[in-house]
Amino acid sequence: MFSTALRPDDSPVAGPSDAPEAAAPRTYMVRTLGCQMNVHDSEHMAGMLEQAGYTRAEAADEAAHRADVVVINTCAVRENAATRLYGNLGQLASIKAKRPGMQIAVGGCLAQKDRSGIVEKAPWVDVVFGTHNLDALPVLLERARHNEAAQVEIAESLQVFPSTLPTKRESVYAGWVSISVGCNNTCTFCIVPHLRGKERDRRPGQVLAEVQALVDQGAIEVTLLGQNVNSYGVEFGDRGAFAKLLRACGEIEGLERVRFTSPHPAAFTDDVIAAMAETPNVMPQLHMPLQAGSDRILRAMRRSYRSEKFLGILDRVREAMPDASITTDLIVGFPGETEEDFAETLRVVEASRFSSAFTFQYSQRPGTPAATLPDQLPKEVVQERYERLQALQDRVSAEESARQVGRTVEVLVTEGSGRKDGATHRLTGRAADNRLVHLAVPDDVVTLMAGRADGDVLADDPRLADDLDPRLPRPGDMVTVEVTRSAPYHLVADSAVAGATGIGGTGTYSVRRTRSGDAWVAREKTRLGGGDDHGHSHGAPAAGGPVSLGLPSLRRP
Repeated sequence: MFSTALRPDDSPVAGPSDAPEAAAPRTYMVRTLGCQMNVHDSEHMAGMLEQAGYTRAEAADEAAHRADVVVINTCAVRENAATRLYGNLGQLASIKAKRPGMQIAVGGCLAQKDRSGIVEKAPWVDVVFGTHNLDALPVLLERARHNEAAQVEIAESLQVFPSTLPTKRESVYAGWVSISVGCNNTCTFCIVPHLRGKERDRRPGQVLAEVQALVDQGAIEVTLLGQNVNSYGVEFGDRGAFAKLLRACGEIEGLERVRFTSPHPAAFTDDVIAAMAETPNVMPQLHMPLQAGSDRILRAMRRSYRSEKFLGILDRVREAMPDASITTDLIVGFPGETEEDFAETLRVVEASRFSSAFTFQYSQRPGTPAATLPDQLPKEVVQERYERLQALQDRVSAEESARQVGRTVEVLVTEGSGRKDGATHRLTGRAADNRLVHLAVPDDVVTLMAGRADGDVLADDPRLADDLDPRLPRPGDMVTVEVTRSAPYHLVADSAVAGATGIGGTGTYSVRRTRSGDAWVAREKTRLGGGDDHGHSHGAPAAGGPVSLGLPSLRRP
């Protein structure tokens, strides 16, 4: 354990609280930078703070960083990670100067990497904690207040498996479930294994118990998380464990959608493809990181597969699930990449027909083998290749989206909305293949949705009514619509609207009520001051305490 207490003389000091016992609870906000694993870690941080008596700041206060405790959960994967962190901390310095007692905490991968250097650069930070000791956050905050000194505590190995911690779920209809932490791969561009450690797998019964707990509280969608999710089971000696886990999720009553991210092509086996195709609630969607199409570059990256193996996996996935949507990660400008290497990436991307891709320009990460490789490419070369690759993927995505026009899809309605949905009165959600869909409601339902797009749910919101209009969906409900037009990275379904653009006006529109929609209503009524709390707290009671993980009850044929 690396632990220090720091407070340079010229930094702001947050003194011990002298507030009366009856004072309102201290408020908190958590800002997340980075991947899905970080998003889920932030849910754990929020759960621990609420268990310790903090309450989440109101949305307007969060937007202005007006909270008693501001936690930044950092990422260290990209080159601009530190720039983003210190930019955020610079903004917080002036806010903190005007808020006596305010505390700032920094956690996550960059905290694990930079340690006490964060307080040295930003002496107004109160707490720094790493990826291996999330559970220490409330104690470190209290210690920093009591000691009037910054607390930096970085564990060298995992102290408590994060999934055993209290969790404040962001959504009532969908949830993340970690099946493993850490990674055993040695990709030369990646710093994650150094910061998150070797892979550690949870037992299947623990994973399924957490999934069951989520379903019991109203969730109908779960995403299984791991740095290398399909190598699950290696630690306890069962290389077929991931496929078995997918099939077991299919036995959980009420669980309608199962997703997972991210697999590694080298360990992606046909038993996983079969489990996906044969388990009805495992969705026809796959995120399969390619990184590069050149075998020479893949070898330099220590990616233990080659382009033809990768394309073979996609062929077998589509043979088993013809409508599968496949996405990927790509890196442009890896050290030594030639124009011929880049042409191979373009070839494989063209052949792969990805629905979308997360495309990155290579950046040197100190501590990774690739950072010291010769032939680092000039910025202008990387930028030009990046733009060519992005243009290709934009075209492919547009073509793949266009193939969806005319299809009937079932959309899980989400709480967020698109940029223009407020003006068009559309709702937003995800189809089974995870494509983003903006859908219209019937003309005579539009008036019921007035004010919806501002994000506020008020007591007179028609979605909370006991006599709910059967055509008005709530977040968490399912809506069946027909896709009427497409864009590269979203679909539009105006089939409910007469005279809609394209083939709209077909009348295809139906709402299916779900337990998730019921749970959303219960949560909002509780927030507004009435009803019972059915929000997610990791399967725990409303107080947000930890849950005892046992074997779930499974539905048998």
